[in-house]
Amino acid sequence: MDPVLVEVTRGGRVESVHCGALAVVDTDGAVVFSVGDIEAAVFPRSAVKALQALPLVETGAADRWGLTPAEIALACSSHNGEPEHAATAAAMLRKAGQDVSTLECGAHWPTLQSATVALAASGARATALHNNCSGKHSGFICVACAAGDDPTGYIRPEHPTMRRITAALSEVTGTTLDARNRGIDGCSIPTYAIPLQALALAFARFGTGAGLHPDRAAAAVRIRAAVMENPFMVGGTGRFDTEVMKAFGARVFVKTGAEGVYCAALPDLGYGIAIKCDDGAGRAAELVTAALIERFLGTPVPERWAHPVLRNWNGIEVGTLRVAGDWARAR
Repeated sequence: MDPVLVEVTRGGRVESVHCGALAVVDTDGAVVFSVGDIEAAVFPRSAVKALQALPLVETGAADRWGLTPAEIALACSSHNGEPEHAATAAAMLRKAGQDVSTLECGAHWPTLQSATVALAASGARATALHNNCSGKHSGFICVACAAGDDPTGYIRPEHPTMRRITAALSEVTGTTLDARNRGIDGCSIPTYAIPLQALALAFARFGTGAGLHPDRAAAAVRIRAAVMENPFMVGGTGRFDTEVMKAFGARVFVKTGAEGVYCAALPDLGYGIAIKCDDGAGRAAELVTAALIERFLGTPVPERWAHPVLRNWNGIEVGTLRVAGDWARAR
């Protein structure tokens, strides 16, 4: 069983805990630091969207359709579904000669409550553009159309576009991806179980270009630059990814997944990070990510993320989230 990474307190007592594992790996694949079972395979879900966006740039599709940095950043996002997010996804589709009907990610209301309230108050309904994965899917459609492929069915493993996406992910992680470790993601594309150590290596490579073909390394540089220029597109108002990358700039690339997964790159150090909280708690994964950034960069993360406070509906402080043990301390 993985060790406790995060404790939840109330009234000065530990009320609950979050167990998990984490890996910090350099560009040679050496483990710099780890806790728990880092060889266990996990579904990274949305944490690997930037890796899945590599073909959008390296195939020339981004240039073919004249995608802006904001649009490239949206292709890496799990966004809030705010108006700017939906409008940017729609613009990507238009450039490729498509519209919302081509999206196969499904529709849901914006994840940001205020955006949902505003959309409902306007009399409009949520569409696939509001899906937090619409940017990624719009990027896939751009890849398909640039290659001259019919985008219909692009979510299926056998579609030419999805084969390109899967091949890129396999090469960067150094992991075989096929039906044996395949599941279906929330947005209906394939998701593959990958060891934490391999995910961390992939992000070390993504953050530095080390071990990548020059075209892929250049694509990684362009994607990171687009995200740093447009961190709002990756998450949105009040989101950990957006706020941390705004605070650290090019020193940190970070991306949430689902079910307690986070991945990050620290380009200046050449490190990649992969985290999995066993109970799927995103709040714990965010704190672990914040603690690792502070440990290795020696710079404080914004207080709300480094030392989360729990409040009740009256705004009264009732507890905290805190790192368990001393693993987060720099040595």
